[in-house]
Amino acid sequence: MWTMSWLLILLWILPAAVQMDLRPICFCRRPFQEQKDYYRPGDLIIGGNLPLSITVVLQLPLHQPPSDWDAYSLPVPKNYQHILALAFAIQEINKDPRLLANITLGFRIYEENQYASMAQDVSLSLLSSRGKLFPNYKCDTQHDLLSVLGGLNPRTSYQMATIFDNFKISQIDPQYPLQNAAIVQLLLYFQWNWIGIVVPISEDVENFIQMLTTTLAQNNICIHFVEHILSRISIFNELQGDQIDVIWTILNSNAQVVIVSGDANTLQSLIMSLYLYEEENHTSFGKVWILATQWEFSATGYHYDWMHAFLRNVLFNNTAGDEVSFSETGMNCAGFDILNWVVFANMTILRQKVGWVDPEAPSAEGFSIDPDVIVWANQKKPFSRCVKHCVPGQAKKVVDTKQSCCYGCVPCPEGTISNHTDAAQCIPCPEDQHPSMNHVLCIPKTVNFLSYEDTLGFVLVGLALVFSLITILVLAAFIKHCNTPIVKANNRNLTYILLVSLLLCFLCSFLFVGQPRNLTCLLRQTAFGIIFSIAISSVLAKTLTVVVAFMATKPGNRARKLLGKQLIVVLACPLLQTTLCASWLALSPPFMNLDFHSVKGEIVMECNEGSTTMFYAVLGYMGFLSLISFIVAFWARKLPDSFNEAKFITFSMLVFCSVWVSFLPTYLSIKGKSMVAVEVFSILASAAGLLSCIFTPKCYVIVLRPDLNNRNHLMRKIK
Repeated sequence: MWTMSWLLILLWILPAAVQMDLRPICFCRRPFQEQKDYYRPGDLIIGGNLPLSITVVLQLPLHQPPSDWDAYSLPVPKNYQHILALAFAIQEINKDPRLLANITLGFRIYEENQYASMAQDVSLSLLSSRGKLFPNYKCDTQHDLLSVLGGLNPRTSYQMATIFDNFKISQIDPQYPLQNAAIVQLLLYFQWNWIGIVVPISEDVENFIQMLTTTLAQNNICIHFVEHILSRISIFNELQGDQIDVIWTILNSNAQVVIVSGDANTLQSLIMSLYLYEEENHTSFGKVWILATQWEFSATGYHYDWMHAFLRNVLFNNTAGDEVSFSETGMNCAGFDILNWVVFANMTILRQKVGWVDPEAPSAEGFSIDPDVIVWANQKKPFSRCVKHCVPGQAKKVVDTKQSCCYGCVPCPEGTISNHTDAAQCIPCPEDQHPSMNHVLCIPKTVNFLSYEDTLGFVLVGLALVFSLITILVLAAFIKHCNTPIVKANNRNLTYILLVSLLLCFLCSFLFVGQPRNLTCLLRQTAFGIIFSIAISSVLAKTLTVVVAFMATKPGNRARKLLGKQLIVVLACPLLQTTLCASWLALSPPFMNLDFHSVKGEIVMECNEGSTTMFYAVLGYMGFLSLISFIVAFWARKLPDSFNEAKFITFSMLVFCSVWVSFLPTYLSIKGKSMVAVEVFSILASAAGLLSCIFTPKCYVIVLRPDLNNRNHLMRKIK
């Protein structure tokens, strides 16, 4: 009974208690003390997490007990300009009714802290009602958050970005491609292709390194080292282990240019580490430090197509007088200034503008720098290359085990040049040009042929004229004394034919001297072959005359019928040579040719024989006739006859064969005008051998011993 009474009382009280506990009260305990903010009310709020100080980390030795705090902040008054800039920008927008009509912008700015947990607290505070840590719920009046500006610390910025991405808040991130392109232009201008990179330890650093490495590789710039440095500053005036490794790598690298990217803490940490090392070791690095900025930004997370068209039409001048516009891709067209930081002995810094670069402009228009006003560490521009330049006349030879910037230099091979520094490969000269001595430029080749102005050509022409004159004098002497026994005894008609053919042999050498033309190329070898065939046929006929005359003296010998038939030999033998030459001209005639490759630095103007087979066939037939003449003359050298000239013909044929046997290997082993000169010399030597060996004894008798040129002496010699 009592139990039933207590249950009734409990059921009566419980609804009132439940109703009292479910009152709409928002309560959420903050994990940290509420952070102070800078606030201006408005219809739309722009949030910010901006740095006003630098966090210094306390590095305690292991043997000391831990402290209640491990870091403290050093105020940086200069950073207050970030807050002033944001407040000024919002004020200017609110003052201009053309920008945001009937809408007032406000801001809510927190001070950036190094710790990620504090950044998350700031993010939730910006998403919550004022004074309440209950994001995405309206427990009282809540101002609409339009966007948020992150701080200089990548770690805290990415922590905030992760939260804002869930609530679809617009974000801006650094856009690296334009900055990387500007850095590349600076490196290429100073011809630096061997660099180092120092970056902080953060989530975004790998993306930055990958994009920068790709851009550098496309421009043949190599990276010697990539070092990561902590974004912290130790209060102890000593280097930590990880810092020593970074400094040691930078110091021992032959890369004199180092690209540094990161936040303010990273730069402060690097500067402090370098300063401590220089103080401890009394040395100076003397490096060129290129500080990458984060001035170009692009929206991430959520893009709006309508915004692109709007940005492309934006064009105005800011309060500093600079024109502000955007490219087709939505990038700011402002470009980058190149600043030279000059650090004085009292540690003050002078920032001097020495140039500017616009990565999206043409290369000739988008880069300007005044190298004369740059202050270098060692008063001269550093040399930051893996190896020295390959001078013109050399080409790069990349070693497989090394990067492309570490290469050897090899001289350009024959026929090629390189006319600029660090040529990837040597380029061949045109056919009508050849490399200079140092292989830096192509110079025109000289046209080469056996000319009358050459010493060699002049000597050969002079010899041809002298021998021609001697031949004419001999012919004149024989004609004058045509009725004397010595002339009549050796068949004067054959003698006249032989002398005329020898004269033509001397004169045909003029076809080989001078600039080759198609007509002279057609005539020179064929005329030489036919005329020499006539001369050798005449010698053969003269030898056969002696043999037939001796055989005819024997009773009953049929050789008597052959007397007076010598002209048939003179006509028949050259006829076959003429047939060969006609076939040569009909099938594959000689022609004028320019040879660009046989002689270094020269264009050989020559006669191409057309058919090498026909050329050697003509020479072979001449050799066959001379061999027959030699054999017959050698056999008849001791026959009893008045003024028997067989022994002289034997010697002349020996000279003739020796000349042309020597001609062949020499002719095949040389090129250019020397080859032509050898052939002309062979023509003159062989013809002169025939003239001197056969006619010198006769001329001696006719001119110097006319007393021997009579019938009585002839008969006594026969007896």
